[in-house]
Amino acid sequence: MLAVTAARFDADDPLAALEVGERPEPEVPEGWVVVDLKAAAVNHHDLWSLRGVGLREEQLPMILGCDGAGVDADGNEVVVHAVIGDPDAGGGDETLDPRRSLLSERHPGTLAERVAVPRRNLVPKPPSLSWEEAACLPTAYLTAYRMLFTRGGLRPGDTVLVQGAGGGVATALVALARAAGLRVWVTSRDPEKRERALELGAHRAFESGERLPAKVDAVMETVGAATWSHSQRSLRPGGTLVVAGATSGNDPSADLAQVFFLQRSVIGSTMGTRAELERLISFCDATGVRPLIDSVRPLADARAGFARMAEGEQFGKVVLGV
Repeated sequence: MLAVTAARFDADDPLAALEVGERPEPEVPEGWVVVDLKAAAVNHHDLWSLRGVGLREEQLPMILGCDGAGVDADGNEVVVHAVIGDPDAGGGDETLDPRRSLLSERHPGTLAERVAVPRRNLVPKPPSLSWEEAACLPTAYLTAYRMLFTRGGLRPGDTVLVQGAGGGVATALVALARAAGLRVWVTSRDPEKRERALELGAHRAFESGERLPAKVDAVMETVGAATWSHSQRSLRPGGTLVVAGATSGNDPSADLAQVFFLQRSVIGSTMGTRAELERLISFCDATGVRPLIDSVRPLADARAGFARMAEGEQFGKVVLGV
């Protein structure tokens, strides 16, 4: 079958480690099923894998990809939940299982014609979602959903700041927050991305680091060191800063006085549970909110999609049709 793999590691030029070609059919352990994929989405996680983060040499070649939607052996249209974990080991939350992983970390991923996953990782796809839209949900949109509602505890009428408009999680945050009745502010260095965020549903857009007209109830942080100080300064006393990434660096000044003196909460968030993915899909089905798709191209043309993401040119999700 055709698949996109990390054939080696290259920290400086991850695309040099990418290969598109034939791979063996997936092995199917007991309790697992094969999904014939119709669409899969690309994430920054895939670029990190090509750099060697989270993988070992002996695991190569590894089929990349966390996001996918397709048809199972019984003909059901399904969305693939990417978290491979035991809810019981995590107190009911598989993301807290100490041994949990994502597809493409220990097990082959979704950038292929077929993928094997645990049966419990299949979630029904409603007819209202296209294959391409459904394939965008399991990573970026599930991460955003958990950040906003499970970890952030936000309610309609709250004001949320989304740092770094343009990336997959950031655009998901804007779309979901606006549909849930939140006041949404965003930042970006790029005027075009600020304008696109407003078109997507953000109420206000600001230059990165710009002083805001008021403090916000929560900040959604995926950028890291470059925006951390601004995130702290923008948050109201008692507010919440939810962190789900650090693309610009993971070692900023903590500025602990800002945390304890103003009683702010700093909360980590990673992916989401199968139950949250079900709720996210129902939310999209009921509200009509849809993932923003930057571009769709064939699986065989994956390298061009990866290049677009690596260069920061995309606004929304890069999707591969299978």
